[in-house]
Amino acid sequence: MPIEGWAGPMGAAARLSWDLHRDLHLLLQYPFMRNAFVAGAVAAVMCGAIGWFAVLRGETYAAHTLASVAFPGASGAVYLGLAPLVGYFGFAVAGAALIAWLSPLGPGRRERHSATVGAVQAMALAVGFWFVSLYRGFLSSLSGFLFGSFLGVTRDDVLVLTITAALALAVLAVLGRPLLFASVDPRVAEAAGVPVRAVSLLYLILLGCAVAEASQFTGVLLVLGLLVVPAASATALTTRPSVGLVLSVGLALVTVWAGLAAAYFTDRPVGFWVTSVGFVGYLLARSAGAVRGRWTRRPRMTGAA
Repeated sequence: MPIEGWAGPMGAAARLSWDLHRDLHLLLQYPFMRNAFVAGAVAAVMCGAIGWFAVLRGETYAAHTLASVAFPGASGAVYLGLAPLVGYFGFAVAGAALIAWLSPLGPGRRERHSATVGAVQAMALAVGFWFVSLYRGFLSSLSGFLFGSFLGVTRDDVLVLTITAALALAVLAVLGRPLLFASVDPRVAEAAGVPVRAVSLLYLILLGCAVAEASQFTGVLLVLGLLVVPAASATALTTRPSVGLVLSVGLALVTVWAGLAAAYFTDRPVGFWVTSVGFVGYLLARSAGAVRGRWTRRPRMTGAA
């Protein structure tokens, strides 16, 4: 699905102006751009919700590893003559199940979990480049898989992404309360009867689906720009779970739409713009959080004086 580069003549004709109506017309005049905006919105909603839990649980390294696992999936699918989307989802979900199965329980779980994630990531990258070496013709599209592209988003892709996101968000809605409990304090949650290991397995599978969706736009190397950065920005602004989830989804939508628009009007890849917009938002969120923290502390200090 990802295609190397950007169509030069089309990109050269599109120039940003101060006429909002004209700019919107240019953005949406081609079917592939309309498909990209719809698919981007679907991916943003899914990544914003699932990514918020990734930040809460400290699973950002796992998200990056699942993106690395999606790389051999996409390259292997192309080698076998299948759609890259099949490889993205198949390998990301399989990698999530493998990480959950290999992750140990008991004392020192977090440290050994990180080692497991690192081992899976190393093997996934090796398998991905092995597939690339088997089919040399695929090398021309390698940067599209690594850094993202949106030229090949079709209506069928939009439909697949929408169905996957709807199912994943439905599962997340059911899993939300025990997942939040297990994320905040897994030992107390397990003592209260929450099946922590099963909840972690289901969440990693959802994370794999979110990674597969985000990879369509950011590429496997920059997937954290859509999956983690908006969620981290929301966390910097509020500690309330409900508000944080809504903020994360909203920031992800702004990030992906702004990134798509910037990529259309420039000759830079969409993955670069999505990540850059998200990072600027994160810096602003951290700055706003720091300013708010100073203002909330000042009345207390004044009252104490």
